[in-house]
Amino acid sequence: MTKRALITGITGQDGSYLAEHLLSQGYQVWGLIRGQANPRKSRVSRLVSELSFVDGDLMDQGSLVSAVDTVQPDEVYNLGAISFVPMSWQQAELVTEVNGMGVLRVLEAIRMVSGLNSSRTAGSGQIRFYQASSSEMFGKAAETPQRETTLFHPRSPYGAAKAYGHFITRNYRESFGMYAVSGMLFNHESPRRGSEFVTRKISLAVARIKLGLQDKLHLGNLDAVRDWGFAGDYVRAMHLMLQPDEPDDYVVGSGSMHSVRDAVRIAFEHVGLDWQDYVVIDPELVRPAEVEILCADSEHARTKLGWKPSVDFPELMHMMVDADLNQVSREHEYGDLLLASNW
Repeated sequence: MTKRALITGITGQDGSYLAEHLLSQGYQVWGLIRGQANPRKSRVSRLVSELSFVDGDLMDQGSLVSAVDTVQPDEVYNLGAISFVPMSWQQAELVTEVNGMGVLRVLEAIRMVSGLNSSRTAGSGQIRFYQASSSEMFGKAAETPQRETTLFHPRSPYGAAKAYGHFITRNYRESFGMYAVSGMLFNHESPRRGSEFVTRKISLAVARIKLGLQDKLHLGNLDAVRDWGFAGDYVRAMHLMLQPDEPDDYVVGSGSMHSVRDAVRIAFEHVGLDWQDYVVIDPELVRPAEVEILCADSEHARTKLGWKPSVDFPELMHMMVDADLNQVSREHEYGDLLLASNW
């Protein structure tokens, strides 16, 4: 029988890659869409004919119950979130509602539809649930690298909300025997990343500077260190987490550390430019409470799930710069054509 998967956040970076991966595995894939959102104008536009959609909102319990009941999924992937960390200081309550309480609402919807009322062993017929946890939960990390047992010390409302979502997922697993797992994914990027995120901000600026359309790139803390990987690799880990007989939590990352300065240097070198000629340090872009170093110990995922990344960091930055060079060139040419047609 064909498996059914329900993805919240299907139009985001991770949702689009996960939808592609699950379709390649023979799944029937449903996406949760809020209100009048149009998937034909999103990252999954080319997949629309292969996907199904259901209305729902992470801030509306009733809509989630209805969505789960309609789809009757074998697996639910909760990727829906406000994912830009700096925004969480400006809209802390909203981020907490979506990224924290939204997880609880999805779990409650699954529990209600499944009829789980007391602790019991996770069975093969249960709806399996994946929660997108985050390396930002580690924040001011107690140890490096970070693993499943590392204590959380979030340094943003985003990280704190994600920590709540992580713990409530574990609570439902222990309280109701729900097959519920959390993937503590470290930073993962791609050409589909939003332009507000630092890696995409860099790759887009490099493309525009190379094409003579921009003069400078403004950045904050160049010394912040992250463990960056390719989003297409990380969604494979999400799927793998829901396949073992017993649920568990996993850290997923490359295990390699790179600074923002490294990302800038690699990106500019790829197009033959010296980054120091173009980068401006802007104190306004520094976080109120910085997370200095994040690096994953993914031994558990590699051993138990057989997962490993296929794209290293320089390859990732080159991929993003090349994609943005192509996109910016097309947009610039299209703009010239429009201007010419007006004349």
